[in-house]
Amino acid sequence: MPTGFLKLKQSLPRLGIGLGLRRDMASETLEHRAQIGFLELVPENYMGVGGRAREVLDNAATAYPLISHGVNLSIGSTDDLNFDYLKQLKSLLDEYDIPWFSDHLCFTSVEGNYLHDLLPLPFSRETVKHIVERVKRVQDFVGRPFLLENISFYMYLPGGDMTEGEFISEILELADCGLLLDVNNVYVNAVNHGFDAHKFLDTLPLERVVQIHIAGHKMGKEMIIDTHGSPVIEPVYELLDAVLRKTPVNGVLLERDQNFPEFDEILSELSHIETVAKAAQPGLIRGEIAHVTK
Repeated sequence: MPTGFLKLKQSLPRLGIGLGLRRDMASETLEHRAQIGFLELVPENYMGVGGRAREVLDNAATAYPLISHGVNLSIGSTDDLNFDYLKQLKSLLDEYDIPWFSDHLCFTSVEGNYLHDLLPLPFSRETVKHIVERVKRVQDFVGRPFLLENISFYMYLPGGDMTEGEFISEILELADCGLLLDVNNVYVNAVNHGFDAHKFLDTLPLERVVQIHIAGHKMGKEMIIDTHGSPVIEPVYELLDAVLRKTPVNGVLLERDQNFPEFDEILSELSHIETVAKAAQPGLIRGEIAHVTK
């Protein structure tokens, strides 16, 4: 019988296929309610502000379910947790009745200075212990289900004594929180660091996946870079399909943060994601608890 977070997951809404709420696409996004299941906002863009930004958010909230995906929590930092930030975050989540929130398994600040990047952590048991305690405090304070996202990274930090899969798994299990699984990040890391992306998925507690991110990337001279600025490629869709066939999830989100194309191209990608989801996990589209095909 599921307990703790896994039991809580069963009560969360199934939202289908969503899109990030971005200023460059806001007007078109609000015009296409039939093709988009939910929107994901970056809370830092709306905490403690009014004006046009809040007007856009209010309009979005009348048309779509909203989910929060933060960038400044810095869960892996040695800085103290920023409770002023958490108070503003909690207020925003409460105001818009957001069912779950997420941030990245990384650090973004050092001695109170925000670095505006998602920086990797050493995969060590010491780091696990540090993060687990912080995750529990964050989830208790905010009072809503909390997800951590696996990040893309371009070097392994020294001091690690675990694999990435072990590191993520121990944190999720010991903190009893959820996973926002970014399948593009899995692909980027697999290519850059030379491992099998599908085998990596098998090292994770996929039953804790509530939400999936899917995005595009850029081919560099020596490695590929996670940019959210290109179309999704077929191997990444294959990873999405693999996850959806293994475990029920509550939402899949297309991330596009730069190099915005004509909105028809965004709609085409959303349609492709929906096609994959309908084949692998049709209940996600219908908003039902689905039987996961094997």
